[in-house]
Amino acid sequence: MKSSSLLSALTGIILTCASALSAAAPAAAPAAGTASATVTTTAASARAGGTDRTDHFRVTLLGTGTPVPSPARAGYSTLVEAGGQKLVFDFGRNVSVRLWQLRIPLGSVDAHFLTHFHSDHLVGLPDLWLTGWLRPPYGRRDRPMALYGPAGTRALAEGLRQAFAADIAIRHKDEGSALTGITIDAHDVAPGVVYEKDGVRVTAFENDHGDHIRPSYGYRIDYRGRSVVLSGDTRFSPAVVAQARNADVLVHCVTLIPDALLASNPAYRAIYDHLSSPEDAARVFQAAAPKLAVFSHIGLNGDATVGQIVERVRKTYAGELLVGEDLTRMDISLEGRTGTSGGIAVWQEQP
Repeated sequence: MKSSSLLSALTGIILTCASALSAAAPAAAPAAGTASATVTTTAASARAGGTDRTDHFRVTLLGTGTPVPSPARAGYSTLVEAGGQKLVFDFGRNVSVRLWQLRIPLGSVDAHFLTHFHSDHLVGLPDLWLTGWLRPPYGRRDRPMALYGPAGTRALAEGLRQAFAADIAIRHKDEGSALTGITIDAHDVAPGVVYEKDGVRVTAFENDHGDHIRPSYGYRIDYRGRSVVLSGDTRFSPAVVAQARNADVLVHCVTLIPDALLASNPAYRAIYDHLSSPEDAARVFQAAAPKLAVFSHIGLNGDATVGQIVERVRKTYAGELLVGEDLTRMDISLEGRTGTSGGIAVWQEQP
């Protein structure tokens, strides 16, 4: 992870680099501005005491990148922990690496959710599946891998089983690994509630990733009266607005293409035809009014910068905004009555 300051664009929160946070006092003050009552920054070291709590609602950006092979931004993936359960949404490049950096065994994930079939959202799935079956501490899956996604997910799982049949057979015979842990319990799901267990509810909804990419899903996760919405890859989508209205955290994609690059290479127009510009995302944030808007799946094309994304969003949206980095974490407070405003603690985990 790079040690330069992580840029967040905020009315009331500035997220600084992991090294600065870990050296700070337990309740690190923002680098600039004044933290709001809703969102606060916290030193990673100060979170250690609460890491093992089973009843929390936490979002971790495992990968904030795009298809670009970047050492700084892994492929898109998000971990949501709620009520002792671990849920992973999408499986971009290096998802397994990011999970183990947090010392989360790959086999301990309770359920896995796919938004759509673009390669940058699922190239990490074979690694997560196969490595999670191995016996060392980073693996140890002893139950079928629950996988939910659009129509075609079951066919994907069967294709993976065929592609890696030799590896599975060898490890089963040579290492004695039980076949239960390498089984994929795949589900083709329609929009609606797709997962519900011990108070945790996951709802799939259709977003708008382009005319030829259907179905493509976003997901809403509800727990104890709090909510997290993951937009998935999408252009401006009224469905995302509807699902995210007054949510605690909305994680949304964004891409920026400099005007000069767009003029010199019209092929880039196709990206804007499938993903949200900063202005598109700002429209969603303004209409949905989440407590905290977060960018992930961040497309920086040409010489585009995070600062330029923030500048363009700020022309129309003044609410809490965070530009995520890999291993940015957010704890949503479960204190208070259902339906009341709860705080959100944000910190950057050290790898």
